[in-house]
Amino acid sequence: MKKIISLILAGAMTAALVTGCGSTQSDSNAAASDVASETLSDGVLTVGTNAEFPPFEYVGDNGQPDGFDIALIKAIGEELGVEVVIENMEFDSLVSSIGSKTDVAIAGMTVTEERQQSVDFSEPYYNAVQHVLIPADSTIATYDDLLGKTIGCQLGTTGDFIIEEIEGATDQQYNKAVDAVNDLVNGRLDAVIVDSNPAGVFAANFPDQIKDLNGEDFGFGIEEYAIALPKGDTALKEAIDVAITNMKEDGTFDKLVDEYME
Repeated sequence: MKKIISLILAGAMTAALVTGCGSTQSDSNAAASDVASETLSDGVLTVGTNAEFPPFEYVGDNGQPDGFDIALIKAIGEELGVEVVIENMEFDSLVSSIGSKTDVAIAGMTVTEERQQSVDFSEPYYNAVQHVLIPADSTIATYDDLLGKTIGCQLGTTGDFIIEEIEGATDQQYNKAVDAVNDLVNGRLDAVIVDSNPAGVFAANFPDQIKDLNGEDFGFGIEEYAIALPKGDTALKEAIDVAITNMKEDGTFDKLVDEYME
C-alpha cells in the first residue's frame, strides 16, 4: 500500500494507530478537549469510511479498516480523549449518514460546494488531483481524447462529477474503484478517473496493463481532502481543528506519512 504517485501534502497532520481513550493527556490534548461538543459528550466518535481507497483506507490483514485516514482519525480521537468507532460503508452514503449513523466521515473526501450544503468540513489535511488510468496500449493523452469514451469511476467521487461533464462520455459507476480498474484491465472501459494516490496503487498492481496519467495534464485542478462534520457543529469542528494543529506541531504526521505514503 506504499507505492504512491504524485503525493502532494497540504500541510501536516496526525499520528498513531490507536483507537480509544488515552489514559493521560498532554497540555496540547487538554487544549483540544477544552472545546465543548455535544457530539463528543458520550466519549465516542463514530466515524464513517469506505475502505476501498488505498492508501487512505483499505481492509487490513486483520479484516478491519486500515490506512492513512484511519490512523489519522484514531490519532485525533486519542488527542481528544474519545473512543473512535469505525463504520465501513459505501462512499456514496457517507455524507447522508452523518448525524444519524455516524458523527463524522473520513474517506479521502474532497471539499466541494455541493457537499458543503449538507455538511461542514475540518481544515484540509491533504491535497490531491485526479489521475486518468488507461490501458497500456491506449493513445489517450489529452482531455479531448476522453470525449465520447466509456469511463469508469467510483460512485459519488470527484471522478464521477468530472465524467458527467465530458461531452459524449459514458459514466460507468462502481461502488468500488478496484472494480472499475478490473473492468479497465479486462477491456470493458476506455479509462478510469480516480485520485492520484489510489491511481498509483492500482497502476503498480498492473504494471504491464495500465498507464497512469496525471490529471493536471487534462486540466483537472487540485483538490483538498478534509473530515466531513455535522452541519453547524462549530464546537466539534474547533475541537478537531485544534487536534490537527497539535499534531502538526508534534511531528506525528511525518511518522504517519512514512508508514502509509512512502
